[in-house]
Amino acid sequence: MADRPYHHGNLRSALLAAAERTLRERGAQALSLRELARDVGVSHAAPRRHFPDRQALLEALAQEGFARLGIELGAAVDGEREDFVARMRAIGAAYIRFATRDAALLELMFASKHHDEQAGSLEEAAERAFAVMLEVIEQGQREGVLDAGDPERVGLVLFATVQGIAAMVSAGIVAPEQVDELLDDAIEHFLRGSRAVAPS
Repeated sequence: MADRPYHHGNLRSALLAAAERTLRERGAQALSLRELARDVGVSHAAPRRHFPDRQALLEALAQEGFARLGIELGAAVDGEREDFVARMRAIGAAYIRFATRDAALLELMFASKHHDEQAGSLEEAAERAFAVMLEVIEQGQREGVLDAGDPERVGLVLFATVQGIAAMVSAGIVAPEQVDELLDDAIEHFLRGSRAVAPS
């Protein structure tokens, strides 16, 4: 162990990258600070400078995941600033891509959000990630395409829909090449059920 350095140029980032690889390949149960230290070539004590314990590492991974999800959802709608339906489809497709590519990370993100010690910071990270989806729902309400009401409640229906599609893809129930058509059908049904009713 004496030949393993304590210091590392960017240890926190290196540990998170190694942890995400392990998570993707072997699942959260395989994560340990000692193994990650070995993976990045530092002493077994070095990771504790950034993560006091395994739970702190998992929560940091979850926060990184929410940050990345928010960036990807935002990028998806950047080119669709005016068309509400196109923006909704873009954000749905982006979420499904993230959820199927990083299924283990997404599971960790939602599980960690309910951990008592860090619930506040992770809740804020999740809210920032989904803010763009909420903004799209609010746009639909402003334009009269969606019924008025709590946009979070309306958005939850859309989120449940795209999450369900992602889960079916991950489980092999739906083939990846079917996603576009299924998403189009889901959005059409969502809009039909959520469409504002004109006053008589």
